[in-house]
Amino acid sequence: QVQLVESGGGLVQAGGSLRLSCAVSGRISSSYVMGWFRQAPGKEREFVASLVWSVRSTSYADFVKGRFTISRDNAKNTVYLQMNSLKPEDTAVYYCAASTIVAGAFGSWGQGTQVTVSS
Repeated sequence: QVQLVESGGGLVQAGGSLRLSCAVSGRISSSYVMGWFRQAPGKEREFVASLVWSVRSTSYADFVKGRFTISRDNAKNTVYLQMNSLKPEDTAVYYCAASTIVAGAFGSWGQGTQVTVSS
């Protein structure tokens, strides 16, 4: 398993941008899938975006399409979530996660980073 550490959260006004980072330690195989999830107060954790490490194919939840972009830097073993046009409803704790195979369960999780969007 890998260890994941998120950073980059904070307070931003509606319409603003943030970039979250997820530093990955440990060996990343080509089959790894990296994901971003979020959990707002009183709500269940939900999928935001994912990326297949080897081929960089991506997937997004409908509510972030066109606003968020997931990417990775192989040299830095880091996954990013660029968030633009933020809305108050994007307020949540954002988690980075890793799955060892495509369509597998996300077995490694970071501690989360808080994103707060003010109106």
